[in-house]
Amino acid sequence: MFDNIQPVTISLRAAEEIRKIMQTKNIPANYGLRVGVKGGGCGVSLVIGFDKQKDADMAYTIDDIPVFIDKKHTMFLIGKEVDFYEGEDARGFVFIDPDKKEPVNSNV
Repeated sequence: MFDNIQPVTISLRAAEEIRKIMQTKNIPANYGLRVGVKGGGCGVSLVIGFDKQKDADMAYTIDDIPVFIDKKHTMFLIGKEVDFYEGEDARGFVFIDPDKKEPVNSNV
């Protein structure tokens, strides 16, 4: 694994929720958090899920959570933070651009 390279960070709140999901939803032990992009052309959406590591992945660990990113997706993800939002209007994971302090286009 490339533990010293972390294009994406995870907030404490998101890490707690990810660990909870991994435990309560019986995510297999050899799976990790996959962070990537979907789409193309006019734009991409940032996505997360759980998956096995693939040959083309960068792999690193944050707070005991294995994180996998396809190397081709890295340029879209550098500097983003996975956060967890819980409000009266919605609940779920969001991507934050820490420089702008606002959510970015995501389908999570």
